[in-house]
Amino acid sequence: MTVNVFKTLNKGRHYMKTWPMVRQLSFYFPEYRVVRATELAIRLMPPLAVVAASSQLYADGWAALPQAITIALFFISLPLQGLLWLGWRANHPLPLSLFDWCNNLSTKLQGMGVTCSPLGAKACYQDMAVILKIAFERLDRSYWEEL
Repeated sequence: MTVNVFKTLNKGRHYMKTWPMVRQLSFYFPEYRVVRATELAIRLMPPLAVVAASSQLYADGWAALPQAITIALFFISLPLQGLLWLGWRANHPLPLSLFDWCNNLSTKLQGMGVTCSPLGAKACYQDMAVILKIAFERLDRSYWEEL
């Protein structure tokens, strides 16, 4: 069980780095918002956990140590929740509509001379993120404005 959690966290971190952070995709996929929130939580929550726990200890003394630890663990768990969701989503299979759209995007990229493999039968959101990242680097803005 714990090995799967660590693998999922690692996959979530990889998916977060692979997903193209382009505003046009935020209308269609929740990943843009989740990645932004998770990045912010990774930076802000550890210092906030220390401040919240230390203020609890300062106000109520050492008798409030269990509450301070609970508050700190809550703040630290927030970025982990985002990474877990991203890791779960990265391995989630694509619906057929997205599968077809990604294959069309892949063939368009291959027609332009970009090395991009079409999706296999067990395609997941991680595979789509790789194709989208390549597409946003190579295709012009007019293609994305048509979406």
